[in-house]
Amino acid sequence: MLRPMSSTSKNLDAVAQIISAQSATPSLELKEIFITGISQSSNEIEEGDIFIALPGEKFHGAKFAADAIKKGAKAVLTDKSGAALVTGVPVLIVNNPRRSAGVLSAWFHNEPMRDLYSVGITGTNGKTTVTTLLHQIMSLAGRESGLIGTIETRIGNEILRSTRTTPESSELQSLAAVMRERHMRNLIMEVSSHAIALDRVRGSHFAVVGFTNLSQDHLDFHLTMESYFQAKAELFTFEYADLAVINIDDSYGPQLQELTQLPVVTLSRLNTQANWHYIKIENEYYGAFVSIRGSGGILIEGQVNLHGGYNYDNLLMAIAIAVESGIDPIDIASLLPKLRGASGRLEAVALGQKFAAFVDYAHSPDAVTRVLETARELSKGRVIGVLGCGGDRDRTKRAAMGQALNVGSDVAIFTSDNPRSESAEDILKDMTTGIATGNVISDRAQAIRSAVNQAEDGDVVIILGKGHETGQDIGGVVHPFDDRIELAKAIEEKK
Repeated sequence: MLRPMSSTSKNLDAVAQIISAQSATPSLELKEIFITGISQSSNEIEEGDIFIALPGEKFHGAKFAADAIKKGAKAVLTDKSGAALVTGVPVLIVNNPRRSAGVLSAWFHNEPMRDLYSVGITGTNGKTTVTTLLHQIMSLAGRESGLIGTIETRIGNEILRSTRTTPESSELQSLAAVMRERHMRNLIMEVSSHAIALDRVRGSHFAVVGFTNLSQDHLDFHLTMESYFQAKAELFTFEYADLAVINIDDSYGPQLQELTQLPVVTLSRLNTQANWHYIKIENEYYGAFVSIRGSGGILIEGQVNLHGGYNYDNLLMAIAIAVESGIDPIDIASLLPKLRGASGRLEAVALGQKFAAFVDYAHSPDAVTRVLETARELSKGRVIGVLGCGGDRDRTKRAAMGQALNVGSDVAIFTSDNPRSESAEDILKDMTTGIATGNVISDRAQAIRSAVNQAEDGDVVIILGKGHETGQDIGGVVHPFDDRIELAKAIEEKK
């Protein structure tokens, strides 16, 4: 966990007061005990930290308190059940340590997100592309910016590997504090529904929150689409934000617009009543020439190196928020040709072959449908699609993803993704329910080679599901695997 260089020290009495915690040892003088850091991971404890021990599905985090104490933890924050497992250091008790962790972390670092122009983007699809485009616009416009997302975390020119879309609250607030310390002006980040539901962004505050869309995904966690929507909607409150930017083309967009009490800026690809909308999209092989009308009659025109309607939605949101942040629309127009999509999002693999080849992260039914529609627009021949579904995730979406592949591709090849603890064959059976096909190739590298070997001039080969990922989780072991590398190898072998 990256931490700010400047030291901070808070006494446990102040800590207890800010989160209304009770001391497990009331007679202890908390004012005399100081902490200098916060961590929710026993592996990342540093001398002087308070360790936040969270209850889990399989075991309680307090079981790792002894390890944290050996590494220098001066106190533990947990619930009553966790407190019974801790000895040797002061223990603060709250009913919900996960929620308290967010509030405490933001307070400990003096609410760094309020000192930055912080932007949070949520939605089923598009979060990574919107944040990537917005980060590029701000950086190219000379505004030093931080980025937190699925692929990576950026602080100026420093790049860190991301382990999850939205970090735990102690790490998130520490990263924001580092960005402030390094004189970043902006923070752009993805906010997952898990992060909202699990209070990872509790204590955070954004100048702007954006909603891209909502479609079936993560129902293994949220159980219903309504619960999934409500998790997203929680971000669109004054607790978390000052302004909402909402894509009203998505069916959930108008519902969110009606529900939120925040001021709203609306976006639409076609609806000219929206605050931001397209006047023109002229598709070309390289991308498109776009004309965008914005709030107050702003007109932004230029060439973009993006394909697909959903990417134009993502671009529109990035531009709208950039203007809201104070960047001159004239500057944005000049930057449009320099913008590039996110890694692993409709990423081309071009080695001189006579067919187009792409890799995309699509891993929900709606995303698969949208990406294949774009592949169809780009193809002068057939669309050859390769797709798998991850194990230990929402099982209910597998058949729908399989149908989306089957309908959207001329040649549909079903393969494995990250089977994790499940059998790849069982996942494939779920995917191909009701589909009569012989194109089932469990080995992903072999499936990619099969797609390439079948490709003819003018076809589009598109490998879906893993995008930027560089490993494949099989039985809990992550093996090196990159769709882009495997696709390139297959193309070279075909030549």
